Formats: sequence, C-alpha cells, structure tokens
Amino acid sequence: MPIDTLVTMTGAVRDIALGVTAGALIMIAAIVPARHAAAERASLIARIAAGIWALSAVAYVFVSYAYIRNDAIPPERFVEEVWSFATTIPLGQAYSQMAIAALLVSVIAGFVRKPAGAAWTLLPIAWALGWQAQTGHAAGATDHHLATSAMFLHLAGSALWMGMLGALALMRTPLGLDAKATVIRSSKVMIWAAAALVVSGAANAWVRMDSPADFVTTTYGWLLTAKIALMALAVALAAWHRRVSLPRLAESAVRDRFWRILLVDVAAIAAVIVIAVVMSGTAPPVPIAAVDDPTPAYFLTGYDLPPAPSALNWIVLWRLEILTACAVAVAAITYLRWVRRLHKRGDAWPWYRTASFLLGVAIMAWITQGAPTIYGMVTFSGHMVEHMMLVMMAPIPLALGAPVTLALRALTPRKDGTRGPREWIRVIVESRWIRFFANPIVAAANFAGSLVVFYYSPLFEFALRNHVGHLGMVLHFTLVGYFFANALVGIDPGPKRPGYPMRIVLLFATMAFHAFFGVSLAASEVLLAPTWFGLMGRTWGPDAITDQQYGGNIAWGIGELPVLALAIGVIIAWRLSDEKEARRKDRQAERDEDAELKAYNAMLAQVAERDRRSEQ
Repeated sequence: MPIDTLVTMTGAVRDIALGVTAGALIMIAAIVPARHAAAERASLIARIAAGIWALSAVAYVFVSYAYIRNDAIPPERFVEEVWSFATTIPLGQAYSQMAIAALLVSVIAGFVRKPAGAAWTLLPIAWALGWQAQTGHAAGATDHHLATSAMFLHLAGSALWMGMLGALALMRTPLGLDAKATVIRSSKVMIWAAAALVVSGAANAWVRMDSPADFVTTTYGWLLTAKIALMALAVALAAWHRRVSLPRLAESAVRDRFWRILLVDVAAIAAVIVIAVVMSGTAPPVPIAAVDDPTPAYFLTGYDLPPAPSALNWIVLWRLEILTACAVAVAAITYLRWVRRLHKRGDAWPWYRTASFLLGVAIMAWITQGAPTIYGMVTFSGHMVEHMMLVMMAPIPLALGAPVTLALRALTPRKDGTRGPREWIRVIVESRWIRFFANPIVAAANFAGSLVVFYYSPLFEFALRNHVGHLGMVLHFTLVGYFFANALVGIDPGPKRPGYPMRIVLLFATMAFHAFFGVSLAASEVLLAPTWFGLMGRTWGPDAITDQQYGGNIAWGIGELPVLALAIGVIIAWRLSDEKEARRKDRQAERDEDAELKAYNAMLAQVAERDRRSEQ
C-alpha cells in the first residue's frame, strides 16, 4: 500500500474514532439516563472507540514520519528517528501529544459510568484537538491565531457532529422507544456543531484562498468544494430529521426509516473527515512562505506593528479572534433566547438586566477583537488597558445581567435523571470549588492577588507568547471579576454574601491594593517581560520602561473608577434593602395590628414597673 494512502487511512480512522469517543461520552454526560441500557451501550462504545483512537494515533506518528522521511529507513534506526521526530520537531510533538491524550482517554474511558466522569474525560479530547489544530497548514498561515483558532473550532464541530451521529447509530437497539427524546436532545447539540463548522470553515477558506476562482482551479479548491457539498447533504438530512422524522419518531415505520437515513448522514460526515485528512496534506492556494525581512514585532507576535495609538485607532482597529468572537456571540444569542422563552410563557424579566448583560458582552467583544488586544500584544500600557477592562469593566454589567438566574428560570428541568443544561449549571454553581472561589473574601483576595501572581511570574510572558495562554488569561480574569462583582452587587446564586458593611470594607481594601499595585508599577525601574516588550522594536511611543510606568498609572486610574461604581452600587443596594425591610415590617404591622410594637411597649412597661418597685 502506498505510504500516502496509509497516512490518509490512519488519519481518517484516528479522527473518526476520536469523534465517536467524544459523542459517546456526551451521550453519557447529558443525553441518556445513567441507568438506561443505552448508557451502558454508550460506555462500551466509548471504550472501544477510545482504544481504536489510541492505536491509530500512535500508528499515525510512525506512518507520518515515514511519509515525511520519504526514504528507506534502516530498521535498527527507525524507532530512534521516530522518537527524535516526536520529541524535538514541532509537528512530531503535536502528533505525540495527540497520541498521549488518546492513550489517556482510552484508560479513563474504561472507568466512566456516570455523567461527571464522562464530562471530565472530554478535557483530554479538547487537548488533543488543540494540538491537532496546530498541524497541517494552520500553523503557517498569515494570520496564525485566526487559522489555528478556526481549525480548532472546525475540528471540534466536526468531531461533535460525527461523534453524536455515530453514537446514535450504534445505540439504536438499546434506545428503543426512548429514541425520540434522545434524538431531539442530540439534534440541539448538533445544531451548534453545524454552526461551528460553517463559521470556522468560512474562516479557514478566508485565510487559505485568494479568490473564488481557487475553488475550480486548484486541488485544494476541489477538495473544499466536495467537502462543502457533503456538509450540505448532512445539513439537509439534519433539517429533514427535525421537520419530518422527529415529530413522528414514536411510530415504528418512521423510526426504521429514520435509522436508515441516519446511516447515510454518518457516511456523509465520515467522507467529510476523510477529505479533511487529505486536505491537511494538500498545499492551499495561498502559499506558505517565509516573510522577507520580518520586523521585530512580526517575529514576536506574528503580526505587523499596529499604527501609533490614537483616540480614533482605539475605536477602528479590529482583529478577528474566532473562538472569543463565537463565545460572546453565543452568550448574547443564548441570553436573548432565554429572555424570549420567559416572555412567551408570561414571566417577566427586567429589561435593564438584559441591557446590562448585552453591554457587558459588547465590552467583551471590544476587548477580545478590538484595540485592547492589538495594543496589548505590543505595549505594556495597552496590555494593562486590556487587563483592567477584563477584570473590572466587563464583569460588572455581566454580573448585573444575572445570567445564571435567568438560565435556571428559563431552562426546563429534566425528570428522567439525565443532566441537561439546567442540571449542569446547578451542579457547577453548587460545587464546592465554585462556592469556595465565589466566597466574597476569597473572591476579593483572588481579585487582588491574581495581579501579583500573574505579572510577577512566568505566566505573564507565557500569555504573551502563547495564544492558548492568552485565551486562558481572558477566561481567568473575566471569571475573577465576575465572582467579585456578583458577591457584591449580583443576584446570581453561589456565594453566601456578607452584610453590606463588610462588602464596603472588602471593596475599599481591594481599591487600596489596586492603588498600591499601580503606584509600584509607576515607580518601578525593572521591566516586566523584557525579552518581549524590550525587543518589540516599536517606532512610536515611549521606551519600554516608560510605557510600563504609564501602564501603572492606567492600573491605578482605570482600576479606581469601577471600584467606585461598585461602591455606589453597594450603597444603593443597601438603601434599597433597608427600604424593602421597612416596607415588610409595615405590612406585618398592618396584618397583626402592630403586635411587635405593642410587645416592645409592654416589655418597656414591665421594665419601668420593675424599676419603680425596686426603688420602693
């Protein structure tokens, strides 16, 4: 068998097995009841698919190296050369990380029986997909971050869709009459997977193709055309399922026809994965070429130096980062759908909470796609603007929007023992870890202490050099800010909130720490991340150490304004709470004819009578 065919077949088996493993685990985590026969079948599918994934992932390391070597390898040196490839060459390191994740999942899957275990087992699968996104032509594209993020989203969407379809087909018999509920739940997940595939596919084509003519004049374009056609077939079949089959799935004749058509759907997605594997080894129309005479900024960041900061540039500069863009878009769409669901059943939801949450989403969109992230890569002051907006500006309106409370009201609880979105939200919110980090004192300490830990440790430079580290920074500081804001002025469940005087103390203690942090940076002569900001080669703005001192002033100035706004919010909430308590007592007095006041007056009269007698 030709080595290129073997590489294609091994890669296809690896990717299909990965998807089926993920699909079976999701079935256990959120689709079928834990004690159902279908859950046992899903567990068996996960174990077998994970084993096939592990074997094919390890085999792929060997066959891909043999293909790259393109020469006869002495048998006594083959293992040694493959080991060197897997441990020293970036492409080999990515393949070996994928194989390690597959081996880990194959071991863990043997013990997975419950939803929590299945959910945790999905993490190494995400790790494997992250490394796979670094392979092929993504890493060499002009916009590296967009290409790799889009590839990760594409791989995750295809694995989710393929995995759910494959797991459904293999679980046909034990599902029995429960097939309708299972398919309806699965279809909702696959709709999001299809959306991820469409969005990420468009982004991938954008960075790899020059013009629409490339679809018919290049091999890569023909493969992409075939992939789009098969995806269109799969989407059409999914639409047919939702409109025609699902409402009548309880009927045996319809159910049999449904499973037959589902197999066609699975075959179409499997063919898409085979084409994707072939495309990963096919040169795209946009050639991957080294940049002639790259600037220091391009060498460090992968992008040309942006223009000098100005009021206009802080508004008009944008750069797409598809993962965070999809996250904020999904957050806004889901929130509005939940609000609409409440209104349709006659429940009220304050308009100002919706407006507050959408404001927070808009701020997050600007932070992650706009000038803060662009200038945050090349200047410390820009990075401090990004950081302070993440941890102090966006979380306040997000917390005031009360998304968790809205979700718990809008989502329908399940009665069959499965964990749907509402059940998973409750599990997460009520977990010991979340309760610990949401504790107001811990949230305040984390809010202040994260600054020191992040900026005075290697984490800061790691977040600058590594895109995954940058995304982790965005997630961490957004959550830290949300926990702190929710503990003080939010209504979402989780923390046991202290009295209002204690909230004021925590708030001003945090304000004092932020002031100290900003002042220390403004006075410091030691450059943080010197091999990054010190070697950026900027042709505008102050030198690196002066810019860092400006960043300290920004941390002090921007940091105090949101804290002041929070203080005003706490005081207003305190006053409203007192007024609410006063009204409650007035209503109680009207109901019991002021029994509490009469009892108090009677107690005072008894004390006065006792004092009078003692004086006699």
